[in-house]
Amino acid sequence: MSARGGIENTFHRWALAYDENDMDTMADCFTEDAVLSMTIAGGDLIGPFDGREAIMGLMRDSLASQTDQRRHLTTNIIIREEDATSATTESYLTLLSVENGAIQVLSSGKYQDRLVNEGGVWRLSKRHIALDLPY
Repeated sequence: MSARGGIENTFHRWALAYDENDMDTMADCFTEDAVLSMTIAGGDLIGPFDGREAIMGLMRDSLASQTDQRRHLTTNIIIREEDATSATTESYLTLLSVENGAIQVLSSGKYQDRLVNEGGVWRLSKRHIALDLPY
């Protein structure tokens, strides 16, 4: 698989795993020492969450508070820098919610990511999520 294909696969694996509450697959998308941060609607920085376990704690808490079915769509993937072992990317997020027979857009946003290739598998080592609206 090409580097771009592997990187895109990581993004899509993470999104599907979150939406299906597949914690093992979601965790596998991050390096052990990954860092995640976010901002919502231009507000204060949330995080950083240092390490896979801290990130997964955030994901578990977020999923536990949801009553709807989320769908994370990752689009407009741009690879800013890439070599055999690492890449820096930017992409868009569209977050959909399905509940009570209705679908709505909850938020949009932008991912800024750094990925590393660990034995042929691309994993997120740094992710910043900038959401346009609260979710």
